[in-house]
Amino acid sequence: MLQELIEVQRLKNLDRTGWSLRGLAPRTESVAAHSFGVGVVAMLLVDELASRGVKVNSERVLRMALLHDWAEARIGDMPKTASTYFGTGQRKRAELAAFSDIVSGLGASADLYRELYEDYEQRSSVEARLVKAADIIDLLVQVLTLERAGARGLDEFWEVAQAPNFSLDGPAKQIIEELMQELVKLRKEINQSAG
Repeated sequence: MLQELIEVQRLKNLDRTGWSLRGLAPRTESVAAHSFGVGVVAMLLVDELASRGVKVNSERVLRMALLHDWAEARIGDMPKTASTYFGTGQRKRAELAAFSDIVSGLGASADLYRELYEDYEQRSSVEARLVKAADIIDLLVQVLTLERAGARGLDEFWEVAQAPNFSLDGPAKQIIEELMQELVKLRKEINQSAG
């Protein structure tokens, strides 16, 4: 277990590539900081769903949120554009192989972690789809924060907010759509005050 802890510790110092590629300063956000944000968003989503009478497996959601980017400890934070050159399938296979190698020394827990990771990647469960929504919401909250601080040239990140589809329905879909609309509204206010 200690080896795995040391390995995922790297995520605390691994910059998110998207910010670097857009000229933002080093240490704008680490992969671990993003994973923390995803965990917080996921927790709040689960609690909001519970308040509306919808039960999901909160432990599964939080575990998935914490480990969804562990593969990056081995292969780095590949930008979305990397799929253009490697292909989405090859990229996913590399990430799964890296993740599997990281958890391989964890005995019986390794199978659980691999199953959670594969569920997240395939979006097989409502929990995985909620974590993916949390991943995007955390991204947009970070973009909003950066733009409030004066960063520009981040328009492409907002494209996902135009027609979000996380294959959720009912209250989960409603909550996500409300959050996306509020984020877009706050961004428009930034643009209006800057313009």
